[in-house]
Amino acid sequence: MPRIIGIDIPDNKRLEISLTYIYGVGRHRALEVITVLGLDPAMRAIKLTQDDIARINGLLQAEYLVEGDLRRQIQNNIKRLINIHSYRGMRHRVGLPCRGQRTRTNSRTRKGRRKTVANKKK
Repeated sequence: MPRIIGIDIPDNKRLEISLTYIYGVGRHRALEVITVLGLDPAMRAIKLTQDDIARINGLLQAEYLVEGDLRRQIQNNIKRLINIHSYRGMRHRVGLPCRGQRTRTNSRTRKGRRKTVANKKK
């Protein structure tokens, strides 16, 4: 398995799909990286040479915010919202949806203890 930015990408999938296993890289960004480096999107990841892997590593670290840095930035943004006591920050702290979704019937797919929002009337 080729290792890019500390992530083992699957070697039996197409290159454009296997790059999406990196946090912060979707299909569009994967195709961008492939075209900038002049690689074939249809080739399998196992066919990558060490030089290709080094070029992909360099480009992703220089141009884009991916993996640990992106996770850290997102966590800092959520902490900032919580600290300034914004509505979204309060919803994050309580563990409820903060983008306007309904809470009466949905939003029960959280990990951990169940959060009862509305009890069923008898």
